[in-house]
Amino acid sequence: MWVEALTIVVQEGFSDQVVHRFSQEAAVEKAPGFVDLSILVKKARKGEEEIIVMIRWESEEAWKQWEVSEPHLEGHRREREHGKPEFVLRSSSSVYAVKAVKTAPAAI
Repeated sequence: MWVEALTIVVQEGFSDQVVHRFSQEAAVEKAPGFVDLSILVKKARKGEEEIIVMIRWESEEAWKQWEVSEPHLEGHRREREHGKPEFVLRSSSSVYAVKAVKTAPAAI
């Protein structure tokens, strides 16, 4: 499994807008190898809020295919055209190989 983590730091009071945007139906959900997308909001600190969008993929190859796909590239073109919203202070992206997963034991 492979995880991409997008970290977005926004001005205080704007995290709901980011959550709403990433909660909408999107092309990523139809991409081969897409597993799921989770949105985490860190407890607010005065002045800013941090959102992490975790996108899980079946494999590194599935993630790589998404990265070069037309829907993904088109989204980035639109972002460059319109620019980031003023309330976004900074953002970054990281990818991780999942080495271990623990789950709750099955109920008897």
